Amino acid sequence: MNVPSAAPELFTWEFATDPYPAYARLRQHSPVHWTKLPSGVEAWLVTRYSDAREALADSRLSKNPEHHAEDAGGKSKTGIPGERSANLMTHLLNIDPPDHTRLRRLVSKAFTPRRIAEFAPRVQQLTDDLIDGFASRGEADLIHDFAFPLPIYAICDLLGVPREDQDDLRDWAGMMIRHGGGQRGGVARSVKRIRAYLAELIHRKRDGLGEDLISGLIRASDHGEHLTENEAAAMCFVLLFAGFETTINLIGNGVHTLIRHPQERARLQESIQRGERALLDSGVEELLRYDGPVELATWRFATEPLVIGQQRIAPGDPVLVVLAAANRDPARFAGPDTVDLNRRDNQHLGYGHGIHYCLGAPLARLEGRMALETLLRRLPDLQLAVDPDDLRWRGGLIMRGLRDLPVRFSAV
Repeated sequence: MNVPSAAPELFTWEFATDPYPAYARLRQHSPVHWTKLPSGVEAWLVTRYSDAREALADSRLSKNPEHHAEDAGGKSKTGIPGERSANLMTHLLNIDPPDHTRLRRLVSKAFTPRRIAEFAPRVQQLTDDLIDGFASRGEADLIHDFAFPLPIYAICDLLGVPREDQDDLRDWAGMMIRHGGGQRGGVARSVKRIRAYLAELIHRKRDGLGEDLISGLIRASDHGEHLTENEAAAMCFVLLFAGFETTINLIGNGVHTLIRHPQERARLQESIQRGERALLDSGVEELLRYDGPVELATWRFATEPLVIGQQRIAPGDPVLVVLAAANRDPARFAGPDTVDLNRRDNQHLGYGHGIHYCLGAPLARLEGRMALETLLRRLPDLQLAVDPDDLRWRGGLIMRGLRDLPVRFSAV
């Protein structure tokens, strides 16, 4: 194995707080690094930008967990807890073409530029309503009070979850967030509750189809697209799960970065006050690059012998592309550890690359832009309410985000 003599310690709480120095050492000394993950699974970590971009588009790296040898207990350790027992394995993160092509084509209709533009007023309403709920207090936890509920309610609206049911989805999703790196049973129970609810909702919607995503999936199934109920439920589940957690982290990490870089924040606030959009657009891309919501791309498995960054990969080996490391690669980005909201040629990998590029990226960008713009405009003196060293980062493998983000501001 290509292991350096002094490999950095990975996946500790200290590492979770700031993984970037460790990733820099891996990029330099062991860019394709074999390591044991907290789950006990061993995998390759790909850390350089050029290798990462190639790996994300390499058809010899399958998304199907069946290509990975299971552990002695016969249970794969690479999925979301409860995902297999809840019969939610057939979704975009776990399949290859041609099934991936078929399912992505069906769902992509909900994320066209036109549909996202039509959805923008609803996202702005949600953003303002949530800020209204805590603006008069002069303090808030931006994760619990804002970054978490915003994408939950938005994706529920997009899916077609009735308003009276959305708080239940919020509670179950909150259980997944709170226990994602710890009490795995809590995650599994939430997954099963969501699965049961989605199955019931799909049956209920057959009696009155609307213009929402679930209704669109039902129509596709009824018109010969061969979409099974399990596929429909799994698709809705992964859109819910991936759709809210990436946006939570985009907003939370983004606000945290801006607070820690006051000069860049001041530039952005001045631009917002002038009604200009260019710096906000490029700024969101820089925040995605600098400390993005997805630390590692989801699992891939070699289907045949291949070479990544001069390292031989055996069939069946798990491969994890470290987006966070690739996005700080000095071979691709000048001054990668510096925040530059006006950065040009910023082709980061924050939402992946290739056929598995994040389908919901347009919606996440919309939510991120509206959230940051509205927060900075309505709460211009927003600051951390705790010492930065007291902030806690969620333990986990794929996502990177704060557990909480206490802030204070002038009450309005």
